[in-house]
Amino acid sequence: MQEELNQFERNKVWELVQRPTHQNVIGTKWVFRNKMNEEGSVVRNKARLVAKGYCQEEGIDFDETFAPVARLEAIRMFHAYAAHKNFIVYQMDVKSAFLNGLLEEEVYVEQPPGFEQKTLGDDVYKLKKALYGLKQAPRAWYDRLSSFLLQNGFIRGKVDTTLFVFEKGQDCLLVQIYVDDIIFGATNDSLCKKFSKLMQGEFEMSMMGELNFFLGLQIKQCQEGIYISQSKYTKELLKKFGIEEGRTVSTPMATNVKIDKDEKGKTVDESKYRGMIGSLLYLTASRPDILHAVCLCARFQSNPKESHMSAVKRIFRYLKGTIQYGLFYPKNENFSLKGYSDSDYAGNVDDRKSTSGSCQFLGDCLVSWFSKKQNCVSLSTAEAEYISAAFCCTQLLWMKQTLADYKCSFENVPIFCDNISAINIAQNPVHHNRI
Repeated sequence: MQEELNQFERNKVWELVQRPTHQNVIGTKWVFRNKMNEEGSVVRNKARLVAKGYCQEEGIDFDETFAPVARLEAIRMFHAYAAHKNFIVYQMDVKSAFLNGLLEEEVYVEQPPGFEQKTLGDDVYKLKKALYGLKQAPRAWYDRLSSFLLQNGFIRGKVDTTLFVFEKGQDCLLVQIYVDDIIFGATNDSLCKKFSKLMQGEFEMSMMGELNFFLGLQIKQCQEGIYISQSKYTKELLKKFGIEEGRTVSTPMATNVKIDKDEKGKTVDESKYRGMIGSLLYLTASRPDILHAVCLCARFQSNPKESHMSAVKRIFRYLKGTIQYGLFYPKNENFSLKGYSDSDYAGNVDDRKSTSGSCQFLGDCLVSWFSKKQNCVSLSTAEAEYISAAFCCTQLLWMKQTLADYKCSFENVPIFCDNISAINIAQNPVHHNRI
């Protein structure tokens, strides 16, 4: 706790002033946690002083709170590009990152519990910089970091604003930001060393070396390529929900099973069911093989039945036998962009809506995928397939524009579809004048 307050003094986060009479004063509290590595071992005991942000009033204590966060597809694209260019991805962590963000509003907080300074009056702290827990803290930190990088010659991504690129001759340095976690890599390793010194000169950083654990993803970099998995997280899920014992199955869901509302079935614990679905949805970050089954079960989070719980437990039994499964991004010259789309027709038993599915590749690297029930009822298989292809097209356009910041250009990006009618409709669109 004293170490945290010493950090406040070094960063000049606040100053002690008299309690204002016509200003909201936000309370503070201590939060304690154990920081672990990818093996589950405790590496640090952390005490964090946070503000009670739920007491803030909009328009008085804060205005704009939006801060961009990298999408998981962007993280996977970063690793696919690293495998293609055959460079090492490094990681660094900013110590007390939010304490570096400059505040535009006038904000007061109570003195930290247990460390009150005895003064004549009831004094409080006036913040100069952001504090953890404030609603505008992530935005203030992003503004500070992005301004620093732009001032030092970096170019911000036009589509993904959490991506920053530094070019020097034929070499380039890529920096991807996820709040206070930073991953970076360069085609010339000397650029990585210069970037590390640059950041450590401005912020208090902990250089963590080669990237091996990021956002719950276990990342192994080897000579053949990059392997991404969530085996540690999978083991924790099986232990959490008591499915460590029992037999395994070869598929997450039987192909001939049609899940419906099952209104006559026996109701199960809704909170437990939702917890299992939420945990599985995060696991789909590296396990596209379970996405379709999880999304089908996720449709019944309101008033789930025993049949739905059985389907979810089958997914867990499948995971028990495939704990080590993950994504492998090989190092090769192929870096073409392509997509695959498919759809079932009226697959939902209750409302007869179809389900769209697609995946996108960069060379041999699977970087994006989704499975989603369509918003409207399709009248034919061609219509269902065409809607699915349209979803795939929007994702490919986003990827194409994002990869332009990597200096990668693609023309005539193919979408593979197995429905001849949908292909013909896409090749010969009919444009109607607005009436």
